[in-house]
Amino acid sequence: MISVIIPTLNEEDNIASVIQFAKAQPYVTEVIVVDDKSQDKTVAIAHSNQAKVVTSTKLGKGASMKDGVLCAKNDIVVFLDGDIDPYPHFTIKLLTDPILQDEVDFVKSSFSRNAGRVTELAAKPLLSIFFPELLRFSQPLSGMIAGRKTLFEKLDFRDDYGVDIGILIDMHLMNVKMKEVEIGYIENKSKPWQALGRMSKEVAQTIIMKAAASNNPNYNFEELGVLNEIRSQMELALNSQLESLDKLVVFDMDNTLLQGRFIDTCAVKFDFKSALMNIRSSESDVIILTKQIATLLKGKTFNELIEVVDSIPIIEGTKEVVAELKSRGYIVGIISDSYDCITNHIKNKLGMDFSLSNELEFSKSICTGEVKIPSFLFSNKKSLCKHSLCKTNAVLSLLEKYNIQKENTIAIGDSMNDLCMIKEAGLGIAFCSKDELLNHHADVIISESSFNELLNLTK
Repeated sequence: MISVIIPTLNEEDNIASVIQFAKAQPYVTEVIVVDDKSQDKTVAIAHSNQAKVVTSTKLGKGASMKDGVLCAKNDIVVFLDGDIDPYPHFTIKLLTDPILQDEVDFVKSSFSRNAGRVTELAAKPLLSIFFPELLRFSQPLSGMIAGRKTLFEKLDFRDDYGVDIGILIDMHLMNVKMKEVEIGYIENKSKPWQALGRMSKEVAQTIIMKAAASNNPNYNFEELGVLNEIRSQMELALNSQLESLDKLVVFDMDNTLLQGRFIDTCAVKFDFKSALMNIRSSESDVIILTKQIATLLKGKTFNELIEVVDSIPIIEGTKEVVAELKSRGYIVGIISDSYDCITNHIKNKLGMDFSLSNELEFSKSICTGEVKIPSFLFSNKKSLCKHSLCKTNAVLSLLEKYNIQKENTIAIGDSMNDLCMIKEAGLGIAFCSKDELLNHHADVIISESSFNELLNLTK
């Protein structure tokens, strides 16, 4: 009998069809969804489709895979990705028949696809040096695999993008009988060129680490020097190509551009901190919350609010970074949950191109306490998430306005309010964030209070 394990994170759109696909296959008696603390309806949908649901003990696909193995009851385990729909009809049969027939003990899939750049640019060159025997696998990074539970129990699953190549190498080092099977065509989401750096780095680290730990005689530093030179040349060619594209950089404002939050600084300045905390703790509807917080500013003059934001330090060197980004062809601006009078002021100070935020109302330069939430923040038929308000909707409106591809967008933020924007951008950057989930989803984490690293990422 077969257990199917599906590691998931915010896969409400596809999880039902993946579960039903798995349950419909012969010999599958158990479907386990290992959820990585999803923020959407993934868990509820999995339950309603009669899957066994386990919450992962740690963020990361590798931890989810390990937890799934420990919970599986059957000797044969299949891993499926939760974001693919449809799967080729015979996927599970093709993966498991060689094991059921005692031909091999581990099977890895290959498939026709619309991606594969990390495989060609990072995995295969390194495998050719350290594990040339594995070059017979056309897609060593494939995540659709099957094997005996007893073998998976022996593995140390990595938490990053290196998990799949790590499994293949470990199976090879344990002299496991294994093969690759072609399962058909699968539609994969392609990451943009700028976002491939983290993936390539983690895949490369895994291969080199496994080689070093195995005392592999092919572990050759001279070869690594040659490979590094090849990579440098590829980066030069890639950067030259990127310079010709229309590109967008979106900054959050509070605790990102600014070393503090505007409304919290106002709360201290105007003595409404207690009222602000009461609103935040009692109201969960984001629209009502936005409107209620704005009432706390009633009676304040425009000049008073500008003085408050000017009292909050801007991250040092930001103006120079913005100027350099613009010189490289980027359109640069702010998307914020704050107010347009404030974001426009910061935009002008930094020489940015745009700012999008809530519209605070004034009468004779005195705040009325009313706020208008602009339409570009609201959910619509083109939205990429289920939230009623989301910064990602504003990003999409900018992409349409400037005729820019989503893959050529960089989004930078620090909090859960920025999560969707960072997930959907071509390159998502968590900036000095204390939020574990945001850092997990970001392609790049900047821990220092400076945007200079952006210039290395956007050459």
